[in-house]
Amino acid sequence: MSNYLECVIVEHNPAQKQIDRAVIWLHGLGASGHDFEPVVPQLGLNDDMAVRFVFPHAPKRPVTINGGMIMPSWYDIFEMSLDRKVDVAQIEQSTQYIQDLISREIERGISAENIVIAGFSQGGAVAYHLALSYPKPLAGLLCLSTYLATNDTINYSAANKKLPILIEHGTHDPVVPVSLGEQASKTLAAKGYNVDYRTYPMAHQVCMPQIQGIGVWLNKILL
Repeated sequence: MSNYLECVIVEHNPAQKQIDRAVIWLHGLGASGHDFEPVVPQLGLNDDMAVRFVFPHAPKRPVTINGGMIMPSWYDIFEMSLDRKVDVAQIEQSTQYIQDLISREIERGISAENIVIAGFSQGGAVAYHLALSYPKPLAGLLCLSTYLATNDTINYSAANKKLPILIEHGTHDPVVPVSLGEQASKTLAAKGYNVDYRTYPMAHQVCMPQIQGIGVWLNKILL
């Protein structure tokens, strides 16, 4: 049996139906699964939808750019340059953790086609790696204020070639420059993916107009 990551679970189910949709949402460096928990009621999801939001807590590990301090982290970050070196092995390890969570939702009766993978910042890099390599079709990929860290190592899956991808970034982001979000969008579009790229006048964060727009997108792809 897999040792699942601890998760915060929030269910949107006004009609009290059987849950048949899921969103697995990864937080950023040093945060927790509680980080995006308050967003769920602000999304404006349709009342007839039954969606389980899964917010996993990242493992705690030393992070090089923070002096080796141990904190919740999906992978070690060696440097903050634009062309940053990443710990591919730890990204792949975290990808396996999330694949296990997908498998658990499938065991609970939710098909992969009804599961969205989302991630903010560091969590978004893992979300990219996972969704683009996953062997079964997924419902969608949401990447917030992040970057495509493993383009050269992802085993791109034909099953998700038509995956709806929403990439969003703050134009004043001092942590992950907006150029990295744009670069990811262009890279995936050039590969033939269906990419919707949006920017907001904000820093390394989310804002209410963005949250509402994400809700509209989720209502559409989780029909």
